[in-house]
Amino acid sequence: MARFIDQLKRTHDCGALRTSDIGSEVVLFGWVANRRDHGSLVFVDLRDREGITQIVFDPDISPEAHHIAEALRNEWVIGIRGRVRSRGQQFSKKEQKLVSAANPNLSTGEIEVEVCEATVFNRSETPPFELTDQTDTREEIRLMYRYLDLRRGPLQRALKMRHAINQVARNTLAAHGCLELETPFLVKYTPGGARNFLVPSRMHAGKVYALAESPQLFKQLFMVAGYDRYFQIVRCFRDEDLRLDRQPEFTQIDIEMSFVNEDDVFGLVEQLVVAVWKAAAGVDLTETYPGGHFPRMPFDEAMRDYGNDKPDVRFGMKHTDLTELIIEHEGGGVPFFAAIADKYARGVLRRDLPGEIVKALVVPASANLSRADQDKLEQVAKSMGAAGLARARVGAEGAWTQSPLAKVITPELRLAINQATAAKPGDLIIFQVGRTALVHTVLANLRVYLGKKLGHIPEVGHGGQWQFLWVVNPPLFEYDDEHKRWVAAHHAFTRPHDDHVDLIQTDPGKVLCYRYDLVLNGFEIGGGSIRLHDPVVQQRVFAALGIDEATAQDKFGFLLSALRYGAPPHGGIALGMDRIAMLLAGTDSIRDVIAYPKTQKGTDVMSDAPSSVGPEQLAELHIRPV
Repeated sequence: MARFIDQLKRTHDCGALRTSDIGSEVVLFGWVANRRDHGSLVFVDLRDREGITQIVFDPDISPEAHHIAEALRNEWVIGIRGRVRSRGQQFSKKEQKLVSAANPNLSTGEIEVEVCEATVFNRSETPPFELTDQTDTREEIRLMYRYLDLRRGPLQRALKMRHAINQVARNTLAAHGCLELETPFLVKYTPGGARNFLVPSRMHAGKVYALAESPQLFKQLFMVAGYDRYFQIVRCFRDEDLRLDRQPEFTQIDIEMSFVNEDDVFGLVEQLVVAVWKAAAGVDLTETYPGGHFPRMPFDEAMRDYGNDKPDVRFGMKHTDLTELIIEHEGGGVPFFAAIADKYARGVLRRDLPGEIVKALVVPASANLSRADQDKLEQVAKSMGAAGLARARVGAEGAWTQSPLAKVITPELRLAINQATAAKPGDLIIFQVGRTALVHTVLANLRVYLGKKLGHIPEVGHGGQWQFLWVVNPPLFEYDDEHKRWVAAHHAFTRPHDDHVDLIQTDPGKVLCYRYDLVLNGFEIGGGSIRLHDPVVQQRVFAALGIDEATAQDKFGFLLSALRYGAPPHGGIALGMDRIAMLLAGTDSIRDVIAYPKTQKGTDVMSDAPSSVGPEQLAELHIRPV
């Protein structure tokens, strides 16, 4: 083995050789991906992170190397010295003629290497699953042996893509004057927002650090300190229930800039995204978006038409809000419509506060939904907390069929609903009635479910479509119906629209702010805001939230103090690296684009984390064993 590596240095990776290299002597290192014994010849697919090269052991060329090849097994680590040759031709029994022996599925498929010298660096036990691109091995098993799973092509391509994203992000942001600066992971715990991971302090009995859920406050302090433009590719932590696009530790491309407005932030991020898509996917977004600028949609429009603030605009099927029609027609003979109309008439519900609404979604006649399909829709709705799913098929001349609503609804309301929804004969109208948040959630998810079922969007992946959207101008406050008070819709440091400042005390629900989300194909891939740097307006926001000076000082004291020492106007954004990589890779789970992810239960089955520690360590941290 000493001759290899010490004397024979690797000349190429396993994805590099082409016909132009024929006749060259090369040295390759890698793993045995496949071995085929064809009598006197032994063929091996040699793999490294860059690809696969076929190598051939011929006893007439090197009996010693051929002897080694007879013992080789999958995943053994070997080195070879050999000469590049064409794969040439072989006789096809099926076609009864000579055909090319090239493999069009490999970038190196037109050549092979005849081995003159070989060595085994290390043997391998039989892996617990096949290390192929396509696998049906349970994810839990693959995560247990993640170091083997990471040898598979899809994961290697995903991590190489993340590398490309990192590099282009650094280069693009640095070229625009952003300094890459670091912020602490161990920070002060502040209640509110996402749940933090807590780290007990050994040196300070009874006290804890929190793992930072974002660099938010510290990047604002960089602006106060005069650093003008900052970025960081940073690890963040949240102790929350997991799902396919959420992990307890995740990566952000974090940006903050001074003396900017929304347009400035959007312009920089759009240039960054265009550069990332070009480098990581070979896609020129300026062909779809002239100038590289993405469309903008007001938050209210997103909620009205799609039921959420991250709409997938690759297809239509917008919602229709029927609440005002229902009130106008006093329920139109439908009991659950009438109940809502009555609440508004008696003042139990108010239009200026979130309460209860009626919305509809039209499924076109071309969908040909069967009764079983409709029942499945109702099951989906109930799984999200809905009591049921009212529906009606539009018949000839606008009559309703296949629905108990047809027997009770007044002709006037039925006609008005048909007109409002633009429903045509054969279309199916589905309704949701109740609390605003629940109605939006149910119909938003049903819309996406139907979009996939009807083939408007793929079940998984992007399908070659990249629909970007800025969702802008959301409310600064939202009403907490349970506690009957106003709370911050995002956080208390977002700048309100200048012409809405006077509404903070008088009508908080109408105050819009400079917060924005970047949405792609129904996923939020970034979010940020222009910050509230004016201490006077900041105090008015705190007052509307019922936060007194002492509480504000306790929660945000160091930031409030900094804002009093000449804070410039500033704003920024955080882009979710893991979600961006997930969407670019065309997968539906961020675990597929993270090197060492946790399971949905937050565990690392490879290293067996989290794990127990002994009573002595707990005592050092001033923690009493349970």
